[in-house]
This record gives sequence, C-alpha cells and structure tokens, in this order.
Amino acid sequence: MSYQHIIVDDPRPRVRRITLNRPEKRNALNNRLRGEIFEVLEQADRDPDISISILRGAGPCFSAGYDLSADNRVDQPYHSAPGPGQWSRHVVEGWFSIWDLAKPVIAQVHGYCLAGGTELATACDVVYVADDAQIGYPPVRLMSPPDMQYHPWLVGMRRAMELMLTGDAMSGREAAQWGYATRSFPLAELESKTLDFAERAAKVPVELQQLNKRSVHRAMEIMGARAAMRAGTEIQALAFTTEASKAYMAGFRRDGGSVKAQLDQRDTTFGDYRTKKE
Repeated sequence: MSYQHIIVDDPRPRVRRITLNRPEKRNALNNRLRGEIFEVLEQADRDPDISISILRGAGPCFSAGYDLSADNRVDQPYHSAPGPGQWSRHVVEGWFSIWDLAKPVIAQVHGYCLAGGTELATACDVVYVADDAQIGYPPVRLMSPPDMQYHPWLVGMRRAMELMLTGDAMSGREAAQWGYATRSFPLAELESKTLDFAERAAKVPVELQQLNKRSVHRAMEIMGARAAMRAGTEIQALAFTTEASKAYMAGFRRDGGSVKAQLDQRDTTFGDYRTKKE
C-alpha cells in the first residue's frame, strides 16, 4: 500500500518495519502520520507472517514531537470523547493502543526524540537508542506537563523530577542507564542491533509472545501505571489554563516561522535543543 508519511518494509524474517518519513519536519507527528502508524501496526498484529514491528525515523532524528504547525483538532485518526482535555486524552488512548497490541513493538531512536516523540517511544515494548540521541520533554518549560506522564514510571521519582522541572534532555546513554531506554549503542550499530534483537524475538511463537508481553504490562498496570498516566491528562489540560501557557500558546499561528520563533523563545534561556551554540 502507498502511504503519505511512512515507509513500510520487512527487513528480516517475520519483522515489519515502519519508518516515519517526514524528515523535512523532523518527523513531527501530525494526525495523518499517527493514523498511518496505527493502521500498519494493526495490520501487523493481524498478519500471521509477522511477529514483531520496529518504528524508526527517517533523516536526522526519530521525532521532534507533535506537529505544532498543524491543526490537530481536525481529522483525528480515531474518536475520543470531546470536552476539556480532549487532545491529551486522545493521544494517550492512541499510545495505549500500541501498548495493548498482541505483538511487540520496538522503537529505534536516533537524534532528537522530543515531547510527543518520547510518548510514541514510551508506548513501545523495547526502546533501543543511539548513544548520542537527545530525549526530552521541553514543553514543560512554557506549555504544560506531558500528555502521557511516563517519567516516574520509567526513570523513578528523583530523575523524573529533575527532567520535569527543567525540560532538559537525556542522552541515549543516560536514557538506558536510567531506565527510559532498554539499551544504547553507537549510532553506526543501532540499526543492526535492533534488527538482530527483532529477529531473535520473532523466533518465539506469537501466541506465547503476546502473553510474555502482556505479563509485564499487567504488572505495571497493577502498580497503577495506566491509571496514573490517564489521570495525568487532566493535569496536562489544566496547565493550558495558566497565564504562562496561554501567553505562550497565543503566539502560535500554525506557520513555520511562528512555530520556530516560539520554540526558540522556549529554549533560548536554557541554551539547548535548537538554540544550543556549538
């Protein structure tokens, strides 16, 4: 099939791979891209010849987050109940749909993995990252907490607090050490290591593998992970009522220049991400 924003291939036996293909937009997640990801993952879940899927990004990074230049209220790929906080509830429902698939999904992360991009990676079962990847949630600086508040579940309370209070990024190496990522590798080895693991995991029969995956998720859910992340959507929605967030969001006009200026405004004080001086 032909897709607008992704490339689909089967690089190893029983392995489906999805490449986010908006490199000119740093693979920003608009509704069309999210919908295509969900469609292909669901197809793989139904396909008896596929055992595991990989998500990766084309170009210089995995994903810079949600596409703030798009009107994401339009053409959402599935229905979510309307009302205050609809967007955050909507995207979290989508990420949990990946969590709930029978077959495992691997995130192969390089370059920037920011904001909504980190939520997409969080939804995956295994996260392999490049050592020098930059993984963070800078919107906490002037917009809101994350839609999907994964930090304390993956990196613990103290690291989570540090990341949430600054919006600073973890390197890929740090992400693996702290528990956000599974492993980190030199960039040149990332693809081969990801494919080797996928091919190895694909040897386990699907009917057993889905129970192996589910057993880990059920344990997390019993500890409250799903309920906490869903509850966090209301905190995220509340953030948009603050004067600081309203003032910041008022500057977005959904054109490239405006969005770039707003992101630069957010990060210049911190001297990182796109404003970092080499």
